[in-house]
Amino acid sequence: MSFFNRYRHDYASLLRLGFPILIGQLGMIVVGFADNIMVGHYSTPALASASFVNNLFNVAIFCCVGFTYGLTPIVGSLYARGRHGDIGSVTRAALVLNSMFTVAVMALMSLVYFNLHRLGQPEELLPLIRPYFLIYLAGMLPVAVFNVFAQWSYGIKNTNLPMWIILSSNLLNIIGNYLLIFGHGGFPEMGLVGAGISTLFARVVCPVAIIACFAIKAHNRPYRRGFARARTSLRDIHRIWSISIPISMQMTFESGSFTFAAVMTGWISAIDLAAFQIIVIVGTLGFCIYYSIGSAVTILVANEAGRDDRRAMRRVAWAGYHVLLTLMCISSAIFIFFGNSLMSCFTEDPAVLAIASGLILPLVLYQAGDATQINFAAALRGTARVMPMLWIAFVSYIVFGIPATYMLGFPLGLGTYGIILSFSVSLFIAAALFLYFFLRSTRPVSQLRTGAS
Repeated sequence: MSFFNRYRHDYASLLRLGFPILIGQLGMIVVGFADNIMVGHYSTPALASASFVNNLFNVAIFCCVGFTYGLTPIVGSLYARGRHGDIGSVTRAALVLNSMFTVAVMALMSLVYFNLHRLGQPEELLPLIRPYFLIYLAGMLPVAVFNVFAQWSYGIKNTNLPMWIILSSNLLNIIGNYLLIFGHGGFPEMGLVGAGISTLFARVVCPVAIIACFAIKAHNRPYRRGFARARTSLRDIHRIWSISIPISMQMTFESGSFTFAAVMTGWISAIDLAAFQIIVIVGTLGFCIYYSIGSAVTILVANEAGRDDRRAMRRVAWAGYHVLLTLMCISSAIFIFFGNSLMSCFTEDPAVLAIASGLILPLVLYQAGDATQINFAAALRGTARVMPMLWIAFVSYIVFGIPATYMLGFPLGLGTYGIILSFSVSLFIAAALFLYFFLRSTRPVSQLRTGAS
């Protein structure tokens, strides 16, 4: 009871902030499931093509979304000190910087488009991959703009607003998929292209809705005033850049290792690639649940950082880890007992299901590493001392992760099973390093003085 009482307040705060994010993330899981179920039932080549493009864009999307995360610790720290006008000012600077950054990433992805034929994918998939790729590319800027305002909203502890917008857009996406993939309601049957158009429309709705709330709601007036009156200063730009780049690169390296895994799976066969996509989507159930509490950890650690209370920063992080371990156990149980049922929702192809059902064990194995690295990466973000995140991710996902994926998949002959198994290698290394640097960044002042003396 004394252990519970020590963390009780933090548990309550984490769940209060994290629950709306969790509902939003679950909504995204539902739409991801719906997308892949509809595409998978449309055709196996469509599912394999979606797998390749989605995993390829994960790098770009996580790079841009990760860049927006640099705003959260800044806003959280300012909010704890009641500096609402400065929050508006820094949000404006973040919007400008993130828009420029996303356009640059879109330019790089355009180069990838012209070299799709060099990536070793089955030749018969390229006519499906190309148009879907272009539609996905068009949705990147709306995603970035929405996430800038979402991080502003998270930082001021209003996690409900992004939740309702995400849920509404997800509903639109599912309806659009039903109408455009199969040609219901008088719409043409567009297959994978229809799924892309539906997703693009939903992504445009999100920034329009959250900007309207920012501009209209009376309680946002102090933030609007700061947003409107401020000039985009080099000081704000540098501050955001110095925090955003390490976070962005950390998420880029992490998603990049998964993308390389998808590319390598495509070297095996289109059937294996479709099975890989099913496992990734099912695994997203765990990731999104962990991410919701991780976001709450970032917010609360940032609040305590604004007060320079290092003990409280650690207490929040450990409370978040307790919650995440509980959620990890629940997710793993779902995968073990209901994994086959979940996978059968995506396709009726027995060859795909046979491969996917054999991947449940490596899927479960990497859940603990994923939950741990998400929690302590989020806690480290909250401190705003994020430079170690860049090289931690590089070492974990690039130096160790990608070679492990290749070795387990090909020289050791484990195929897709080895590719999924390799995720545990990079995730556990990253988890250990994030924990170490968070504890180092939050050492009590008395320990710092002792070390200095």
